[in-house]
Amino acid sequence: MKIIGITGGVGAGKSTVLDYLEKEFNACVLQADKIGHLVMEPDGICYDLVIALFGKKIIKNDKTIDRKIVSDVVFAHEEMRQKLDDIIHPAVKRYILDEIEVQQRAGCPLMVVEAALLLEDHYDAFCDKVWYIHTDREIRIERLMNSRGYTREKAGNIIARQATEEFFREHADYIIQNNGDLKETWSQIEEGIRAL
Repeated sequence: MKIIGITGGVGAGKSTVLDYLEKEFNACVLQADKIGHLVMEPDGICYDLVIALFGKKIIKNDKTIDRKIVSDVVFAHEEMRQKLDDIIHPAVKRYILDEIEVQQRAGCPLMVVEAALLLEDHYDAFCDKVWYIHTDREIRIERLMNSRGYTREKAGNIIARQATEEFFREHADYIIQNNGDLKETWSQIEEGIRAL
């Protein structure tokens, strides 16, 4: 089984690349962000720890964690963001490593692991290749404003807190330009697969 690690800043269009790999190459896709939500579900391993950190005010009527409240707190308080990361990130990584084993036994030919902090959290250690999805900053801001309803300022602040383009480029094995021409993106994906 080959494992591709996919990373890039928020709004880079990583999901577009993942969808294509899943559809065209039968890839088994794991997204750190979605797994982060799973481990915070009422039966998830981080549920009680997150409530202990933020207090019972984050519990909604259906017993799930109100991620909007959590997001607002961590956006305003760096120390709380760090504490949350210290709870969530190791659990997500463990989940991904366990799932890779499961899929390997099941005969999955291609595993794709997507994480914004793929390099920072050293996921590259178990990936055969790391792909960086690059999109121009202004396009990313527009995408975040349109898809998530962010203000220009919020989108810019989030982008500013992420790793630099130089950092991504320095650590990636392959770079896909994803500025909007999907045919171009698809052909770059196919070229990357051929090079595996």
